Formats: sequence, C-alpha cells, structure tokens
Amino acid sequence: VRGSSPQTHMLRRVLLSKAARSSSWTRPFASASTTKNVAVVLAGSGVYDGSEITEAVAALVTLARRGAAVTCFAPDKDQFHVVNHTSGEEQSEARNVLVESARIARGAVTPLSNLRADDFDAVVIPGGFGAAKNLSNLAFKGGEATLDVDVDRVLKEFHSQQKPVGVCCIAPAIVAKAIPGCSVTLGGEEESADWPYAGTCGAIAQRQNPSNP
Repeated sequence: VRGSSPQTHMLRRVLLSKAARSSSWTRPFASASTTKNVAVVLAGSGVYDGSEITEAVAALVTLARRGAAVTCFAPDKDQFHVVNHTSGEEQSEARNVLVESARIARGAVTPLSNLRADDFDAVVIPGGFGAAKNLSNLAFKGGEATLDVDVDRVLKEFHSQQKPVGVCCIAPAIVAKAIPGCSVTLGGEEESADWPYAGTCGAIAQRQNPSNP
C-alpha cells in the first residue's frame, strides 16, 4: 500500500496486523517432530443433510491454529436425502457425501474407508444432521440406530488405541453407539422449546445404562 495520507497509514497497519494473525494460524505450536496428525470426518455440507458448516470450519481453523496436520475424510456414498436449506423441504435429487464434503475441505477430502487410527493421533467429528443421517441412521432409528460400517470401525480403532475422539453437537450419540458404556456430553433429557432433542439424550442414557427406569 503506497501513499502518505492518514488513511493509507491506517490501511497499512490493518493489513500488516491481518498478515501477522494469518501466519500464526498455521505456525506449529511445537516442533515439527511433535506435530499432531488429526483426522476430521465430514458428513456432507449443510446442517440439515450434512455436516454443520460452522462447527466443521471452527474445528478446522482451531486445529490449524494449534499447528495440527489435518486430513478430512467422508463416506463415499449418497446422502440419505437432500434438503433445501432455505425452506427445509426435501429435494428430489441425489448428492454424494464425499463430493459435498469437498466443499468444506476445499477439495482435499479422502474416502472414509481409507482412514486408519494407526496413521493419526486423534479424530474429530463435527455435528449436523449428516451425523445422524449419513454417518448413522440415528435420526430415524433412535436407540436402535446402526452406524456406517467405516464410522463404527474408525471409532472402535481410535478407542482401542486410547486416542482422543472429539465430537460436536449430535455426534456424541454415534460414539455412544460404537462404544457402549462410554460417557458423552450431549444435552438435557427434558424436552423444551429451547431443547427439542431430549428424546435422543434419553435413548442414549437408557442404552448406556439399561438399569435406569
């Protein structure tokens, strides 16, 4: 930025400040030898039929700022359905979970079938209804839900190797299904206008501790 006016000096300071902050996002917080490799599992693009974009991006930015080496994964299969996010109505078209997830990952996404816990230090799964529709059928089966075969395998692998599993929003519910008896944080078990998903919490609590009435 050239010029000597007060406005030019102000713009120069703003740009330099932004550049400094931007470079710090990807600066490792430790030496290269201790950089952590983190897998992020996506379920499409959009809160109603895929990954919740705000949660997914927040997770990716936070991991980058902490110096982690991140690889995105997603199932290579059709979404359960496609939802118009302006109206909430189901659309008569098919979309692929991997292809849609590439929108969030800037194209750099790998089929979930290739993910192995041996290659990573942790796994993170953002929320969004895709976790309950594409990574599992929790949205339709509740307590009787089943998981995508690779989702189930990946969660069990990381758990058996005692590696961190980070999950957001509704995603703890699929961890509870893959790892019976584990503790998850999800929300309240009492229905209200502010919390309309109490049924999910109750189903998980009952499955994790069948002795509860």
